[in-house]
Amino acid sequence: MGDEPTWGELLGTFVLMASVPVVVGGALICSAVRLTAWISSAVRRRRAGASRRPA
Repeated sequence: MGDEPTWGELLGTFVLMASVPVVVGGALICSAVRLTAWISSAVRRRRAGASRRPA
């Protein structure tokens, strides 16, 4: 039978396991925010260009 893990090993394993969803979730949230900002800026540019054109 193997030795039981120490508190330091358990804490390190917990931190590593907890950091994976945080990093992945953070990347998804940042991507969604950036994509939303990029789309809204494109729409703003299109609306501004359309309002400057003579009818």
